[in-house]
Amino acid sequence: MEGAHENPAESSSSVPRSEEPACSAGGPEVLPAEESEGCARSLEAAPKKLCGYLSKFGGKGPIRGWKSRWFFYDEKKCHLYYSRTAQDASPLDSIDLSSAVFDCKADAEEGTFEIKTPSRIITLKAATKQVMLYWLQQLQMKRWEFHSSPPAPPAAPDAALAANGPALRLELEQEEAELEDFLCPVRTPPGLVGVAAALQPVPAMPLALQNISLKHLGTEIQNTMYNIRGNRQAQGTGHQLPGEDPPLSAEPWRTEQPLPSDPGAPGKDPADSPKSTPKSSLTANLIQKAKRQNNTFPFFAEGLTRTRTAQEKVLALEQQVLMLAKELKSQKELVRILHKALEAAQQEKRASSAYLAAAEDKDRLELVRHKVRQIAELGRRVEALEQERESLVQTAGLQEQQVQELRRHVQLLMDKNQAKQQVICKLSEKVTQDFTHPPTQPPGPPGAADRDFLSQQEKMEHLKDDMEAYRTQNRFLNSEIHQVTKIWRRVAEKERALLMKCAYLQAKNCQVESKYLAGLRRLQEASGGEATECSELLRQLIQEALQWEAGEASADGVELSPISEYDEYGFLTVPNFEMEDLKLLAKIQALEVHSHHLLAHEAVERPLRERWAALGDLAPSVELKQLLRAGVPREHRPRVWRWLTHLRVRHLQSPGHYQELLNRGQVREHPAARQIELDLNRTFPNNKHFTCPTSSFPDKLRRVLLAFSWQNPTIGYCQGLNRLAAIALLVLEEEESAFWCLVAIVETIMPADYYSKTLTSSQVDQRVLQDLLLEKLPRLMAHLGHHRVDLSFITFNWFLVVFADSLISNILLRVWDAFLYEGTKVVFRYALAIFKYNEEAILRLQDGLEIYQYLRFFTKTICNSQKLMNIAFNDMNPFPMKQLRQLRTAHRERLQAELHELEQLKAEYLETRNSQGPAVPEGCTSEDEGEGDA
Repeated sequence: MEGAHENPAESSSSVPRSEEPACSAGGPEVLPAEESEGCARSLEAAPKKLCGYLSKFGGKGPIRGWKSRWFFYDEKKCHLYYSRTAQDASPLDSIDLSSAVFDCKADAEEGTFEIKTPSRIITLKAATKQVMLYWLQQLQMKRWEFHSSPPAPPAAPDAALAANGPALRLELEQEEAELEDFLCPVRTPPGLVGVAAALQPVPAMPLALQNISLKHLGTEIQNTMYNIRGNRQAQGTGHQLPGEDPPLSAEPWRTEQPLPSDPGAPGKDPADSPKSTPKSSLTANLIQKAKRQNNTFPFFAEGLTRTRTAQEKVLALEQQVLMLAKELKSQKELVRILHKALEAAQQEKRASSAYLAAAEDKDRLELVRHKVRQIAELGRRVEALEQERESLVQTAGLQEQQVQELRRHVQLLMDKNQAKQQVICKLSEKVTQDFTHPPTQPPGPPGAADRDFLSQQEKMEHLKDDMEAYRTQNRFLNSEIHQVTKIWRRVAEKERALLMKCAYLQAKNCQVESKYLAGLRRLQEASGGEATECSELLRQLIQEALQWEAGEASADGVELSPISEYDEYGFLTVPNFEMEDLKLLAKIQALEVHSHHLLAHEAVERPLRERWAALGDLAPSVELKQLLRAGVPREHRPRVWRWLTHLRVRHLQSPGHYQELLNRGQVREHPAARQIELDLNRTFPNNKHFTCPTSSFPDKLRRVLLAFSWQNPTIGYCQGLNRLAAIALLVLEEEESAFWCLVAIVETIMPADYYSKTLTSSQVDQRVLQDLLLEKLPRLMAHLGHHRVDLSFITFNWFLVVFADSLISNILLRVWDAFLYEGTKVVFRYALAIFKYNEEAILRLQDGLEIYQYLRFFTKTICNSQKLMNIAFNDMNPFPMKQLRQLRTAHRERLQAELHELEQLKAEYLETRNSQGPAVPEGCTSEDEGEGDA
């Protein structure tokens, strides 16, 4: 629309040769032979544009109905734009094809099809069925091409496209071949689609108002004004080529061109201005024509370029020949004008020389009078030529009117001739039919049988047509389902890739934040307790870092799996420690855990979930062992744990046994009930399921522990069983399943006397662990021995509750997955792996008290479950069960001997005390005497 306000004189101004385009897409140009061949080659290689006229159903009220619209496809955006005509500057609206599906109904009007987007349904109608199928197939291919093309990288796009070009073409060819299996490719309808359709007249509508879009009235007015201005400018440009169609759009040349030189400018030869007029005017008109045609379609970079046939190439070459002939003629005319100008200049020179050579003023005055007479004569000739020009213009106008009249007369005669030819053809067909099938008898009124036969035959023809229509519809819908399914899979893959990228970026963010917190902690340690301005700022930064914001997870951006306050099993992600230093460490550890989880989600966890989903029925096997060591996904863990529990206690289970134990507890109270009640409030204080007053988990845990105390009277209840049962409840959620899981751990997995009053087996395992540490980690044990550190103070609780208080839930439940299947050997493996994981950090500590303080919480710093698992099951090998049994047997014998010796010492001491009798020191009163005095 900017060009509509430019001066028409600027459009026809001379254009420098260097600014002319090498290849015009809209109209022919006078070019060298090499450039002409290159232009032809580029036109042949140019891709076909998907455009054409279709009818769109829309509107409201009385003007609701079919409206003729010009549709054209934009490959960059995968949008189908439409306007009222092909010459409009701005489209009325567009249809997003990237998420659209296409449909055609057999029972609808011929040529009708639908484009269904998530927001609306657009009903379109083509001129014929062939055109409809062509549009549907092309739209399918364009949609597939858009989804298959890789996104353009920010740098070196040409190289990337060149590298991806062959693969993309191969993929598109494969897709075309697959679609051919459903529906044969439709030939391009000549003149109805493509850029050739823009040269056709706009399809007429019954009412002019019916074709106007009231919804986009502003765009309609803008396009109308644009076309009016363009037509005026097209009329104002001179030198229209003979035999050339009027331009499709009248948008002028937008680059500012220099104005023609002024003939009267000082320092310029008057002959300079006509010298460049014919050629520059011709070139400017050619560029004007090409620019107008290029701007006909705002979204077509090449204007009306298309692959031309041989006949079109010949026509283009003939046009170039005509252009060259015209330019030659104009050059000859230019030479003739220059000759005349030269003669006039020579005469002027001779007159000036004579004037200067005159000796007297009288002679010079005579020369001036002669010049005045010549000027008057030339003025009269100019007036005569002007009158002659006006008469010629009037004559040309009359001739033009006569030509128009003759054209209308010729058109009328052609219409009459065509009508007569149609009548002749019909009569010829009738005569031929009469000769071929002569009537044997005069036709009489048809009988009922004939009428039934004709009606049945007509119905059969209609049914055949319907069958063919439904067959075509079925083929197209099959191809549409096939392609939409492939697009959906491709979009899912892209979404998965984007999620992986988001997870990676979020993991990096967590790592950066954890490093920031670790840096704050080191600065805090370095500053000590000095009350300076820097320490105050550091304390403020630490407090801000430790503040938990509930809205942190709901950011504006896309959050994959934000760090929530509680994990999926209800444990606090960052425990509420009293010491600020421990809080900071807990926050760092939570960030590290989240970072490792995000990084391993796609590479490790997704394939693991797929393997578990494809596993089917569970059965003991090497594959199941490996899967359990890698960890069970949360959605499969309850089912797997129930199967593992049943595998160990099926000889103990009986229907109604758990309810029977609960009923026994209701009859009379168990001696351990009071201790159970005290430990309920101390079970996992950092888990919301056991601290929330409205939660049902404490009641479930109470019933499970009471039932077990009746199930195993020799143990009754031991501190630590509450945490084992609580872990089982969090995973299995059902009371009875958690009860049998506790039974399986205490009575079948752990050795006997593990939870007895003497804890004999627990003490044996601690000695076995010391031997294994000496074997596997000799440097660490030497360091701990040098500082007199006894690990049993730390590790005893690990074995008693199977790390329930030590490891974070993400790692803890993976340990339990393998523990329930393989037994106590897994506990030894992970205990060794924990020390190996932190070996270097422990070796750096050089004080016994500092080592003890570090060992209190060092298990909470473990955040990489994959690394810990690799250490436990790979780095700790070989780890034979035979060695474990031998060590247990040897240490049990030693422990029993020590306990027997202690019992003997105790017995001897009691015997000695009894033999001596109660002794009362001198000066002291016995209790009996004191009572007697009282």
